[in-house]
Amino acid sequence: MDDLERELGLLQDLENDNDSSDNNSAKGGKRSKLPLVNSMCAETPKETGFHQSTRICLEQIREAMLHHRWQEAAEYMACYSQMLEDPTQGTTQQYKELIWRLSTEILHHLPNSKLEDYNNIYERMKHSGVKHYLMISLEHSFHLLLHGHIEDAKRQLSVAESWRYGKESAAQDQKTKLIQAYRSLLDYMIWCDKKFTYSNTDNPDSGDNQEMHNYFRQASVNLKEILKNPGVWDPFILSYVEMLEFYEDHKEALKVLNDYAYDNSFPPNPNAHVYLYQFLKRHDTSEKKLMKVLKILQVLVPSHELMLEYSSLLLQSEKKSDIQKALGVVLKMLDFACWRSSLDAWKCLKAIIQKLQLQEDWKEVVVQKMAERKDWWPALHFTSFHASKDSEENPELMEVKASLVKVLCPDLILKYTAGGVTSGEWT
Repeated sequence: MDDLERELGLLQDLENDNDSSDNNSAKGGKRSKLPLVNSMCAETPKETGFHQSTRICLEQIREAMLHHRWQEAAEYMACYSQMLEDPTQGTTQQYKELIWRLSTEILHHLPNSKLEDYNNIYERMKHSGVKHYLMISLEHSFHLLLHGHIEDAKRQLSVAESWRYGKESAAQDQKTKLIQAYRSLLDYMIWCDKKFTYSNTDNPDSGDNQEMHNYFRQASVNLKEILKNPGVWDPFILSYVEMLEFYEDHKEALKVLNDYAYDNSFPPNPNAHVYLYQFLKRHDTSEKKLMKVLKILQVLVPSHELMLEYSSLLLQSEKKSDIQKALGVVLKMLDFACWRSSLDAWKCLKAIIQKLQLQEDWKEVVVQKMAERKDWWPALHFTSFHASKDSEENPELMEVKASLVKVLCPDLILKYTAGGVTSGEWT
């Protein structure tokens, strides 16, 4: 709506408001920064009859949309699109995106809108100028895809991929790469359909297999290029890796995932480490390598659900330091309220402490880990309210937590009890 507000000229400089100026003068000359609203029908200098009509029409569109009168908005929109024919130099591009956005929004809410209506809008907007050609093409393909027209969506992107228009081509280089990536993603989707059909056929034809492989090659060309452009490319990377695994090119798949996770030119992305971990786990990688991946993920997202697996792997280790690390991992998970009622997390914590007790200095280790938490952890986990809630909703959780209170907070008297047993007793 911001573009719409600007087109309607709703904001007015306060210097032109005499009353406000007088009030501000009385308050030490300070001028309010709050915007004032002009009358939507106010004429602007040198406004022609054509511009006056379209301005009022836009106002009516806005009012109709705000009140969800979509049919009325559509009728006004049919008139307002005349702005595309405005002979005034330099104004077409100013209104082009506004008409594009408003038209598609109205169609989304019209119960009787058809795919043909969308196609007409997108085609008209694409060929009324070049500034937004690629993004309109991409949105058009999304709409076709949502309606199950995958081949048509791919055709739109293929045309956009080969689009060239003077200096605009260089200016939209990044958008062209995005178009190429999504076109490859559609190749992947078609490949998935072919793979499903091929695998469910009693007598698969070699020609079908070759056709499926052709889509793989088409998709892989641009999907492989993605890693040359830093960014978050999760669905594209996953698609490429799935195809590589299908053709048993595990070495290339691992390289892609390693590059995606560890290339410093990319923004920090927890998902990249999750995908790498899942791949390694699928291929029976050593626990040492699995823990290396989860260690980095723990730094990025200490509350991630995979931290339970990380702590379990650490717990299986015979190293004294790994048991202490496991304690820190689970405590950091429980620092977040989303894990407060997780029986698995508390059971894991209890198992860690039980194994930690085999070490002579276990009390010092726990005290050290809890030192920065003692002022707020009891309020997060061990109040009488928590005891009542846990007792009612999950008695097993209540029992596990109650057995840990005195170990975690030995110097505090807390009102967290289970079945009449005081919270300070260790079981």
